[in-house]
Amino acid sequence: MKMEQPIFLQPAPALPATRLQRLGDAMQRHKHFIIGIQWAVVVFYLLLVTVPAFLPLPDIDASILNNLTLLAQFLFWGIWWPFVILSMFAFGRVWCGVFCPEGTLTELASRHGMGRAVPRWLKWGGWPFVAFVLTTVYGQLVSVYEYPKAVLLILGGSTVAAVAIGLVYGRGTRVWCRHLCPVSGVFGLLARLAPVHFRVDRDAWDAAPSPHRQRVNCAPLIDMRRMKSASECHMCGRCSGHRDAVKLAARLPGSEVASLQPADAKAWEARLLVFGIIGTAVGAFQWSASPWFVTVKTQVATWLIERDSYLLLQDNAPWWLLTHYPEANDVFTWLDGLGVLAYIAATALVLGGWVTLCLRLAGSLVPGNAKQNGRWLAYALIPMGGLGVFLGLSALTVTLLKAEGVAMPWLPEVRGALLALAALWSLRLGWRMTFALPGISAVGAGAALTCLAAAIAGIVLPWTFMFFLW
Repeated sequence: MKMEQPIFLQPAPALPATRLQRLGDAMQRHKHFIIGIQWAVVVFYLLLVTVPAFLPLPDIDASILNNLTLLAQFLFWGIWWPFVILSMFAFGRVWCGVFCPEGTLTELASRHGMGRAVPRWLKWGGWPFVAFVLTTVYGQLVSVYEYPKAVLLILGGSTVAAVAIGLVYGRGTRVWCRHLCPVSGVFGLLARLAPVHFRVDRDAWDAAPSPHRQRVNCAPLIDMRRMKSASECHMCGRCSGHRDAVKLAARLPGSEVASLQPADAKAWEARLLVFGIIGTAVGAFQWSASPWFVTVKTQVATWLIERDSYLLLQDNAPWWLLTHYPEANDVFTWLDGLGVLAYIAATALVLGGWVTLCLRLAGSLVPGNAKQNGRWLAYALIPMGGLGVFLGLSALTVTLLKAEGVAMPWLPEVRGALLALAALWSLRLGWRMTFALPGISAVGAGAALTCLAAAIAGIVLPWTFMFFLW
């Protein structure tokens, strides 16, 4: 009897690496180059934060071309922060992993620190919300966008805190960035929209021989094997190619949000988005341009004067508590400080409350728990929140450029287009999310989207007042 020859199956050839995959692998191979970039940014950052604080305030004829303080103000608040926000939409948290000076310094401190385990209280999910709100409000009270001493106090203080946390907790990690950074929560939400991410192939990971030849130090303390979201990934490239399972890859913008399930929604992320990025930030950007703020403050001041009560009208607060720069004719009274607090709080509560009400109603119109569905639908508002913060920060860019004589007749159209883009993007995400629910009816999805549209209209309204009506 003729014996059959055995058939040996050849493994399928590996697919050629994409350009993005090769870029991620290059980041992994050239990590020393990235470290060089990080330290260059650290030096630049420290100079911008510290030096202007010890210089006299610019006079009326100063320009960003001949005054370091104004140049630092323009670089920080006119270019740096607005475009860091935009970078999250495009590249995820590359800023965090490749450029952020606080991340670099806290990781260095952690490498040589006490190496203690991260305590449970520090892992509380509400810290990003609390840190963002407190930093935003305090920055308005001391006029952080205008004065270098306030910049040194807030940004420098944040950097000192990052180093202190690094010295105590973790070993060569970024505990500060993961749990306490005031903008980490914001960046985490925006990174969910990015069209690039490090994708983990779980099957390839499990099939790789163990122990693997290379260990990866993930500074933000991510469980890489189970990583499905770009929210916490710092895009540093250290894990690219690990176990032949981690690759830099493209995806549709917003696809992570569109595929999110109601059970995956996190309460503190939803609160940060609705009451922080949308509510608190809008109030912080808007109060100085609001005629309502001036009217109410004037009425309260008149009422106090008529009753010979002058305590709140005094302007003796120190500069680190309330804005106090007599040489620039910019001094806050106690009434000013209380007015700013009241305006931001009222905006956050009214706007955040309206959005929450709309989302809760929308959540009740689709299958499942109404409260949980409301949190889940909040993620559709990430474009509105992120582009709103960009518009608010870029308002200072516009102010500084106008002071330099730069004319921008096209500005209202660009602002309107960005608001429209954000609104349509959020509606599109909401549409994809609701229609992906099992058992959803067209009527129920349409009603939920109507409620989402009402929430979006409530967010657009204060920006319309600020940019087009006041």
